[in-house]
Amino acid sequence: MRVAIVTETWPPEINGVALTVQSLARGLQGLGHSVELVRPRQEGEPGMVPPDGFEQVLLPGASLPRYPGLRFGLPAHRTLHRRWSACRPDVLYIATEGPLGLTALGASRRLGIPACTGFHTRFDDFASHYGLSFLTPIVFAYLRRFHNRASATLVPTTELAEFLGANGFHDVRLLRRAVDTELFRPDRRDEALRAEWGLAAGDLAIIHVGRIAPEKNLELAVRAFHAIKADAPRARFVIVGDGPARATLAAQHPDIVFTGIRRGEDLARHYASGDLFLFPSLTETFGNVTLEALASGVPVVAFDYGAAHEHIHDVRAGSRVPRGDDDAFIAAAVASAADVARRAQRHDPALRDAARDAVTALSTASVATHFADLLGELSLRRAA
Repeated sequence: MRVAIVTETWPPEINGVALTVQSLARGLQGLGHSVELVRPRQEGEPGMVPPDGFEQVLLPGASLPRYPGLRFGLPAHRTLHRRWSACRPDVLYIATEGPLGLTALGASRRLGIPACTGFHTRFDDFASHYGLSFLTPIVFAYLRRFHNRASATLVPTTELAEFLGANGFHDVRLLRRAVDTELFRPDRRDEALRAEWGLAAGDLAIIHVGRIAPEKNLELAVRAFHAIKADAPRARFVIVGDGPARATLAAQHPDIVFTGIRRGEDLARHYASGDLFLFPSLTETFGNVTLEALASGVPVVAFDYGAAHEHIHDVRAGSRVPRGDDDAFIAAAVASAADVARRAQRHDPALRDAARDAVTALSTASVATHFADLLGELSLRRAA
Protein backbone atom coordinates (compact mmCIF):
# COMPACT_ATOMS: atom_id res chain seq x y z
CA MET A 1 0.00 0.00 0.00
CA ARG A 2 0.85 3.65 -0.31
CA VAL A 3 -0.03 5.16 3.07
CA ALA A 4 -0.07 8.87 3.91
CA ILE A 5 0.39 9.63 7.61
CA VAL A 6 -0.62 13.11 8.78
CA THR A 7 0.69 14.26 12.16
CA GLU A 8 1.30 17.60 13.81
CA THR A 9 4.02 16.24 16.10
CA TRP A 10 7.13 14.22 15.27
CA PRO A 11 10.50 13.48 16.89
CA PRO A 12 12.70 15.10 18.08
CA GLU A 13 9.61 16.46 19.84
CA ILE A 14 9.22 14.31 22.95
CA ASN A 15 5.68 13.12 23.60
CA GLY A 16 3.74 9.89 23.33
CA VAL A 17 1.99 10.84 20.10
CA ALA A 18 5.20 11.69 18.23
CA LEU A 19 6.95 8.49 19.29
CA THR A 20 3.90 6.30 18.63
CA VAL A 21 3.39 7.71 15.14
CA GLN A 22 7.08 7.29 14.35
CA SER A 23 6.92 3.65 15.49
CA LEU A 24 3.87 3.00 13.30
CA ALA A 25 5.49 4.65 10.27
CA ARG A 26 8.67 2.63 10.67
CA GLY A 27 6.63 -0.52 11.19
CA LEU A 28 4.73 -0.01 7.93
CA GLN A 29 7.96 0.70 6.11
CA GLY A 30 9.49 -2.46 7.53
CA LEU A 31 6.56 -4.45 6.12
CA GLY A 32 7.26 -3.10 2.63
CA HIS A 33 4.60 -0.39 2.44
CA SER A 34 5.32 3.06 1.02
CA VAL A 35 4.90 5.82 3.63
CA GLU A 36 4.34 9.51 2.93
CA LEU A 37 4.68 11.65 6.06
CA VAL A 38 2.80 14.96 6.17
CA ARG A 39 3.73 17.22 9.08
CA PRO A 40 4.64 20.81 10.05
CA ARG A 41 8.21 21.93 9.57
CA GLN A 42 9.86 22.25 12.97
CA GLU A 43 11.75 25.32 14.17
CA GLY A 44 15.25 25.44 12.74
CA GLU A 45 14.55 22.61 10.32
CA PRO A 46 15.96 23.21 6.83
CA GLY A 47 13.69 23.61 3.84
CA MET A 48 14.92 20.38 2.30
CA VAL A 49 13.16 17.14 3.17
CA PRO A 50 15.15 15.55 6.05
CA PRO A 51 16.57 12.04 5.52
CA ASP A 52 14.28 10.10 7.87
CA GLY A 53 13.74 7.35 5.34
CA PHE A 54 10.23 8.56 4.51
CA GLU A 55 8.88 10.65 1.71
CA GLN A 56 8.01 13.81 3.64
CA VAL A 57 5.78 16.78 2.98
CA LEU A 58 6.78 19.64 5.30
CA LEU A 59 4.19 22.36 5.73
CA PRO A 60 3.93 25.63 7.68
CA GLY A 61 3.21 25.44 11.40
CA ALA A 62 3.15 27.54 14.54
CA SER A 63 4.18 27.07 18.17
CA LEU A 64 1.57 25.71 20.54
CA PRO A 65 0.69 28.32 23.19
CA ARG A 66 2.16 27.50 26.64
CA TYR A 67 4.03 24.55 25.07
CA PRO A 68 7.03 26.21 23.40
CA GLY A 69 8.57 22.88 22.36
CA LEU A 70 5.54 21.74 20.37
CA ARG A 71 3.97 22.97 17.14
CA PHE A 72 0.73 22.56 15.26
CA GLY A 73 0.16 22.54 11.52
CA LEU A 74 -1.67 25.30 9.68
CA PRO A 75 -4.53 24.54 7.26
CA ALA A 76 -3.22 23.12 3.98
CA HIS A 77 -6.28 21.99 2.05
CA ARG A 78 -5.15 23.19 -1.40
CA THR A 79 -1.65 21.75 -1.02
CA LEU A 80 -2.92 18.34 0.07
CA HIS A 81 -5.73 18.25 -2.50
CA ARG A 82 -3.30 19.05 -5.30
CA ARG A 83 -0.68 16.57 -4.10
CA TRP A 84 -3.05 13.67 -3.50
CA SER A 85 -4.83 14.30 -6.79
CA ALA A 86 -1.49 13.85 -8.57
CA CYS A 87 -0.14 11.04 -6.36
CA ARG A 88 -3.04 9.31 -4.67
CA PRO A 89 -2.48 7.33 -1.44
CA ASP A 90 -4.40 4.10 -0.91
CA VAL A 91 -5.29 5.12 2.63
CA LEU A 92 -4.62 7.89 5.17
CA TYR A 93 -3.85 7.76 8.86
CA ILE A 94 -4.53 11.10 10.58
CA ALA A 95 -2.91 11.11 14.01
CA THR A 96 -3.79 14.60 15.30
CA GLU A 97 -6.94 16.71 15.39
CA GLY A 98 -5.42 20.15 14.76
CA PRO A 99 -5.86 22.39 11.71
CA LEU A 100 -3.58 20.26 9.52
CA GLY A 101 -5.37 17.05 10.49
CA LEU A 102 -8.75 18.66 9.86
CA THR A 103 -7.83 19.83 6.36
CA ALA A 104 -6.29 16.43 5.57
CA LEU A 105 -9.57 14.81 6.55
CA GLY A 106 -11.47 17.24 4.32
CA ALA A 107 -9.17 16.57 1.36
CA SER A 108 -9.52 12.82 1.81
CA ARG A 109 -13.32 13.06 1.76
CA ARG A 110 -13.34 15.21 -1.37
CA LEU A 111 -10.99 12.83 -3.16
CA GLY A 112 -12.65 9.66 -1.90
CA ILE A 113 -9.50 8.41 -0.13
CA PRO A 114 -10.28 6.20 2.89
CA ALA A 115 -8.97 7.68 6.12
CA CYS A 116 -8.77 6.56 9.71
CA THR A 117 -7.86 8.69 12.70
CA GLY A 118 -5.97 8.03 15.91
CA PHE A 119 -7.40 9.12 19.25
CA HIS A 120 -4.14 9.87 21.07
CA THR A 121 -4.89 12.74 23.43
CA ARG A 122 -7.78 13.69 25.74
CA PHE A 123 -7.73 17.39 24.89
CA ASP A 124 -11.09 17.77 26.64
CA ASP A 125 -9.42 16.79 29.94
CA PHE A 126 -6.52 19.19 29.35
CA ALA A 127 -8.79 22.24 29.36
CA SER A 128 -9.52 22.04 33.09
CA HIS A 129 -5.79 22.15 33.94
CA TYR A 130 -5.35 25.48 32.17
CA GLY A 131 -8.33 27.31 33.70
CA LEU A 132 -10.64 26.53 30.76
CA SER A 133 -13.02 23.97 32.25
CA PHE A 134 -15.97 25.60 30.50
CA LEU A 135 -14.47 24.46 27.18
CA THR A 136 -14.42 20.75 28.08
CA PRO A 137 -17.81 19.82 26.52
CA ILE A 138 -17.08 21.95 23.46
CA VAL A 139 -13.69 20.29 22.91
CA PHE A 140 -15.19 16.82 23.34
CA ALA A 141 -17.93 17.63 20.81
CA TYR A 142 -15.28 18.80 18.35
CA LEU A 143 -13.29 15.58 18.82
CA ARG A 144 -16.39 13.47 18.22
CA ARG A 145 -17.29 15.39 15.06
CA PHE A 146 -13.69 15.19 13.80
CA HIS A 147 -13.28 11.44 14.29
CA ASN A 148 -16.75 10.59 12.98
CA ARG A 149 -15.83 12.10 9.61
CA ALA A 150 -13.26 9.32 9.18
CA SER A 151 -13.87 5.69 8.24
CA ALA A 152 -12.62 4.47 11.63
CA THR A 153 -11.00 5.71 14.84
CA LEU A 154 -8.09 3.75 16.33
CA VAL A 155 -7.64 3.65 20.11
CA PRO A 156 -5.09 1.87 22.34
CA THR A 157 -7.36 0.28 24.99
CA THR A 158 -10.68 -1.57 25.18
CA GLU A 159 -11.68 0.78 28.00
CA LEU A 160 -11.34 3.84 25.74
CA ALA A 161 -13.06 2.05 22.84
CA GLU A 162 -16.07 1.33 25.05
CA PHE A 163 -16.15 4.89 26.40
CA LEU A 164 -16.03 6.51 22.97
CA GLY A 165 -18.55 4.06 21.53
CA ALA A 166 -20.97 4.89 24.37
CA ASN A 167 -20.51 8.62 23.65
CA GLY A 168 -21.38 8.73 19.97
CA PHE A 169 -18.09 7.83 18.25
CA HIS A 170 -18.56 5.55 15.24
CA ASP A 171 -16.50 2.51 14.25
CA VAL A 172 -13.92 2.61 17.03
CA ARG A 173 -11.15 0.01 16.57
CA LEU A 174 -8.52 -1.29 18.97
CA LEU A 175 -4.87 -0.89 18.00
CA ARG A 176 -2.60 -1.71 20.91
CA ARG A 177 0.55 0.32 21.56
CA ALA A 178 3.95 -1.27 21.13
CA VAL A 179 7.05 -0.95 23.25
CA ASP A 180 10.65 -1.46 22.12
CA THR A 181 11.67 -4.29 24.43
CA GLU A 182 15.13 -4.38 22.84
CA LEU A 183 15.78 -0.78 23.84
CA PHE A 184 14.05 -0.81 27.23
CA ARG A 185 15.55 -3.68 29.25
CA PRO A 186 16.37 -4.35 32.91
CA ASP A 187 20.03 -5.04 32.11
CA ARG A 188 20.57 -1.35 31.28
CA ARG A 189 20.60 -0.59 35.00
CA ASP A 190 23.63 1.61 35.73
CA GLU A 191 25.07 1.84 39.24
CA ALA A 192 27.31 4.74 38.22
CA LEU A 193 24.24 6.72 37.16
CA ARG A 194 22.55 5.91 40.46
CA ALA A 195 25.62 7.20 42.27
CA GLU A 196 25.28 10.48 40.33
CA TRP A 197 21.77 10.72 41.76
CA GLY A 198 23.27 10.47 45.26
CA LEU A 199 22.29 6.85 45.88
CA ALA A 200 24.33 4.17 47.60
CA ALA A 201 23.77 0.42 47.31
CA GLY A 202 20.35 -0.47 48.67
CA ASP A 203 18.92 3.06 48.39
CA LEU A 204 15.63 3.59 46.54
CA ALA A 205 15.32 5.56 43.29
CA ILE A 206 11.72 6.67 42.73
CA ILE A 207 11.41 7.73 39.08
CA HIS A 208 9.04 9.54 36.76
CA VAL A 209 9.48 10.13 33.02
CA GLY A 210 7.37 12.58 31.06
CA ARG A 211 6.50 16.14 30.23
CA ILE A 212 6.58 18.38 33.30
CA ALA A 213 3.28 20.18 32.92
CA PRO A 214 0.21 20.99 35.08
CA GLU A 215 -1.96 18.25 33.58
CA LYS A 216 0.54 15.56 34.64
CA ASN A 217 -0.46 15.87 38.33
CA LEU A 218 3.16 15.69 39.51
CA GLU A 219 2.42 17.29 42.87
CA LEU A 220 0.74 14.01 43.82
CA ALA A 221 3.90 12.11 42.89
CA VAL A 222 5.90 14.48 45.09
CA ARG A 223 3.53 13.87 48.02
CA ALA A 224 3.85 10.12 47.50
CA PHE A 225 7.64 10.41 47.43
CA HIS A 226 7.70 12.33 50.72
CA ALA A 227 5.55 9.59 52.27
CA ILE A 228 8.04 6.99 50.99
CA LYS A 229 10.92 9.05 52.36
CA ALA A 230 9.45 8.87 55.86
CA ASP A 231 10.29 5.14 55.85
CA ALA A 232 13.34 5.36 53.55
CA PRO A 233 15.16 8.64 54.31
CA ARG A 234 17.87 8.06 51.70
CA ALA A 235 15.40 7.61 48.83
CA ARG A 236 15.65 10.04 45.91
CA PHE A 237 12.99 11.19 43.45
CA VAL A 238 14.28 11.45 39.88
CA ILE A 239 12.21 13.21 37.20
CA VAL A 240 13.29 12.70 33.58
CA GLY A 241 11.90 15.23 31.11
CA ASP A 242 11.17 18.92 30.73
CA GLY A 243 8.21 21.22 30.37
CA PRO A 244 6.56 24.47 31.41
CA ALA A 245 6.16 23.48 35.09
CA ARG A 246 9.76 22.38 35.67
CA ALA A 247 11.14 25.66 37.03
CA THR A 248 8.32 26.03 39.57
CA LEU A 249 8.54 22.43 40.70
CA ALA A 250 12.32 22.59 41.05
CA ALA A 251 12.12 25.77 43.11
CA GLN A 252 9.52 24.24 45.43
CA HIS A 253 11.29 20.90 45.81
CA PRO A 254 15.10 21.27 45.70
CA ASP A 255 15.53 17.65 46.86
CA ILE A 256 14.23 16.30 43.53
CA VAL A 257 16.74 15.29 40.85
CA PHE A 258 15.81 16.76 37.44
CA THR A 259 17.72 15.16 34.58
CA GLY A 260 16.18 17.00 31.63
CA ILE A 261 15.19 15.28 28.40
CA ARG A 262 16.86 11.94 27.65
CA ARG A 263 16.65 9.90 24.46
CA GLY A 264 17.47 6.44 23.15
CA GLU A 265 19.81 4.27 25.16
CA ASP A 266 20.43 7.08 27.63
CA LEU A 267 16.70 7.22 28.38
CA ALA A 268 16.58 3.42 28.69
CA ARG A 269 19.47 3.58 31.18
CA HIS A 270 17.54 6.09 33.30
CA TYR A 271 14.42 3.92 33.33
CA ALA A 272 16.26 0.74 34.30
CA SER A 273 18.21 2.52 37.04
CA GLY A 274 14.98 3.33 38.88
CA ASP A 275 13.32 1.08 41.46
CA LEU A 276 9.72 2.29 41.35
CA PHE A 277 7.90 4.33 38.70
CA LEU A 278 5.19 6.78 39.82
CA PHE A 279 2.64 7.80 37.20
CA PRO A 280 0.02 10.11 38.77
CA SER A 281 -1.48 11.55 35.56
CA LEU A 282 -5.25 11.59 35.14
CA THR A 283 -5.32 13.02 31.61
CA GLU A 284 -3.69 10.28 29.55
CA THR A 285 -5.31 8.52 26.64
CA PHE A 286 -2.84 5.70 27.22
CA GLY A 287 0.52 6.51 28.86
CA ASN A 288 3.36 5.01 26.79
CA VAL A 289 5.83 5.60 29.62
CA THR A 290 4.06 2.91 31.64
CA LEU A 291 5.03 0.30 29.05
CA GLU A 292 8.60 1.60 28.87
CA ALA A 293 8.98 1.39 32.65
CA LEU A 294 7.58 -2.14 32.74
CA ALA A 295 9.83 -3.24 29.86
CA SER A 296 12.75 -1.85 31.89
CA GLY A 297 11.77 -4.10 34.78
CA VAL A 298 10.51 -1.25 36.98
CA PRO A 299 7.18 -1.77 38.79
CA VAL A 300 4.61 1.00 38.34
CA VAL A 301 2.10 2.77 40.58
CA ALA A 302 -0.65 4.38 38.49
CA PHE A 303 -4.35 5.09 38.41
CA ASP A 304 -6.50 2.28 37.07
CA TYR A 305 -7.04 3.35 33.46
CA GLY A 306 -5.11 3.49 30.20
CA ALA A 307 -1.96 1.40 29.94
CA ALA A 308 -2.01 0.44 33.62
CA HIS A 309 -5.56 -0.92 33.40
CA GLU A 310 -4.78 -2.76 30.20
CA HIS A 311 -1.44 -4.33 31.09
CA ILE A 312 -0.79 -4.47 34.86
CA HIS A 313 -2.42 -7.66 36.07
CA ASP A 314 0.31 -9.24 38.19
CA VAL A 315 0.49 -7.36 41.50
CA ARG A 316 4.26 -7.76 41.47
CA ALA A 317 4.41 -5.68 38.28
CA GLY A 318 2.72 -2.72 39.90
CA SER A 319 -0.31 -1.24 41.61
CA ARG A 320 -3.47 0.14 40.01
CA VAL A 321 -5.48 2.42 42.29
CA PRO A 322 -9.00 3.84 41.83
CA ARG A 323 -8.93 6.78 39.48
CA GLY A 324 -8.68 10.08 41.33
CA ASP A 325 -8.09 8.55 44.79
CA ASP A 326 -4.99 10.44 45.92
CA ASP A 327 -4.81 8.75 49.32
CA ALA A 328 -4.89 5.31 47.70
CA PHE A 329 -2.14 6.37 45.28
CA ILE A 330 0.12 7.49 48.14
CA ALA A 331 -0.60 4.33 50.15
CA ALA A 332 0.16 2.13 47.15
CA ALA A 333 3.41 4.00 46.50
CA VAL A 334 4.55 3.52 50.11
CA ALA A 335 3.62 -0.18 50.10
CA SER A 336 5.29 -0.79 46.73
CA ALA A 337 8.47 1.02 47.78
CA ALA A 338 8.67 -1.11 50.94
CA ASP A 339 8.19 -4.28 48.88
CA VAL A 340 10.90 -3.20 46.43
CA ALA A 341 13.31 -2.53 49.32
CA ARG A 342 12.61 -5.89 50.98
CA ARG A 343 13.11 -7.85 47.78
CA ALA A 344 16.27 -5.91 46.93
CA GLN A 345 17.79 -6.97 50.24
CA ARG A 346 17.12 -10.61 49.32
CA HIS A 347 18.29 -10.08 45.71
CA ASP A 348 14.84 -11.28 44.63
CA PRO A 349 14.25 -10.46 40.92
CA ALA A 350 10.52 -11.29 41.00
CA LEU A 351 9.33 -7.69 40.68
CA ARG A 352 11.56 -6.87 37.73
CA ASP A 353 10.70 -10.15 36.01
CA ALA A 354 6.96 -9.62 36.51
CA ALA A 355 7.13 -6.04 35.19
CA ARG A 356 9.03 -7.18 32.11
CA ASP A 357 6.66 -10.11 31.49
CA ALA A 358 3.66 -7.73 31.42
CA VAL A 359 4.74 -6.22 28.08
CA THR A 360 6.90 -8.79 26.28
CA ALA A 361 4.07 -9.58 23.81
CA LEU A 362 3.72 -5.93 22.69
CA SER A 363 6.40 -6.03 19.99
CA THR A 364 6.62 -3.26 17.42
CA ALA A 365 6.40 -5.85 14.62
CA SER A 366 3.10 -7.36 15.80
CA VAL A 367 1.47 -3.95 16.31
CA ALA A 368 2.67 -2.75 12.88
CA THR A 369 1.19 -5.85 11.24
CA HIS A 370 -2.16 -5.23 12.93
CA PHE A 371 -2.03 -1.57 11.87
CA ALA A 372 -1.34 -2.53 8.26
CA ASP A 373 -4.23 -5.02 8.34
CA LEU A 374 -6.63 -2.33 9.58
CA LEU A 375 -5.50 0.11 6.88
CA GLY A 376 -5.77 -2.59 4.23
CA GLU A 377 -9.31 -3.39 5.31
CA LEU A 378 -10.33 0.27 4.94
CA SER A 379 -8.71 0.47 1.52
CA LEU A 380 -10.50 -2.66 0.29
CA ARG A 381 -13.81 -1.45 1.73
CA ARG A 382 -13.49 1.82 -0.19
CA ALA A 383 -12.56 -0.04 -3.36
CA ALA A 384 -15.62 -2.29 -3.01
